[in-house]
Amino acid sequence: MAQKISIIIPNFNGKNLLVKNLPKVIENSPDCEIIVVDDASTDDSVSFLEKSFKEVKVIKHKKNKGFSVSANDGVDKAAGPLVLLLNSDVSPRRGYILPSLKHFSNKKDLFAVGFADHSHEKDKVVTRGRGGAVFERGFPSHFALDPKRGETLWVSGGSGLFSREKFLELGGFDTTFAPFYWEDIDLCFRAWQRGYRCLFEPSSSVDHFHEEGAIKKSKSQFFVKTVSYKNLFLFSWKNISDTIFLIQHLLWLPFHLTKAVFAFDSAFFLGFFWAIIQLPKLIFNSQNFSNQNLLTDKEVLKKFEKQ
Repeated sequence: MAQKISIIIPNFNGKNLLVKNLPKVIENSPDCEIIVVDDASTDDSVSFLEKSFKEVKVIKHKKNKGFSVSANDGVDKAAGPLVLLLNSDVSPRRGYILPSLKHFSNKKDLFAVGFADHSHEKDKVVTRGRGGAVFERGFPSHFALDPKRGETLWVSGGSGLFSREKFLELGGFDTTFAPFYWEDIDLCFRAWQRGYRCLFEPSSSVDHFHEEGAIKKSKSQFFVKTVSYKNLFLFSWKNISDTIFLIQHLLWLPFHLTKAVFAFDSAFFLGFFWAIIQLPKLIFNSQNFSNQNLLTDKEVLKKFEKQ
């Protein structure tokens, strides 16, 4: 491969996933640096890696820090100018890198390329990886776009190829979104504002076994829902600056709170108050991200209205 690629796999108690998927990563990723960032696993992931995959670089966290920190650490220590982020529950298909790699050869404004994520969900396989968003009822609402080659609002942190230089320039994933969700949308949204682009490449294919992943296996649906609400609020408060959008957010908020009461949606309230508690961290972290934007939030979302 013309450009050196570093593959970064965050891991937490995922030995069984590494046993299953890491050989496929190695087989289908020739000449790539492979880094597993172990987030203080309590299984024997680290000893297994050190014994069975000596060619893999292992970064060990003494304390569990979450996906964002793990991915950021991997990117920081990567040797390649391009970094490929893969979840441990992802198995790449043969030839998955080259179609995406070609996009970086002549596009200086390219930030990332997303893969066709063939998500195995119970008895069906759903192809994901390309998305857009619209601002409605006081919040940004994201949705799936037709999985064909083209621009995408965000590239998944679980299966995508990123420019390391631009990733670091943008400050990486915002750890306020820990433990998971929305950090990749936030990063790519900031990339679009900076004038960079994100693409989706359907010929770069991976299989994603969500049901076997750490989130599905170790977190309750209620907790996942609460985190999703929390990060929706944080993303909105951090990235939405258009005056009309802000007014809509304030006017719609009482409606959403009332609706949550009648729906007994306690996750919404917990997510809301959790987001409020994290506001100081959000403000502090935001100081580390440059605001030299070429596009406004409204202009970015305009590009990805429902088609």
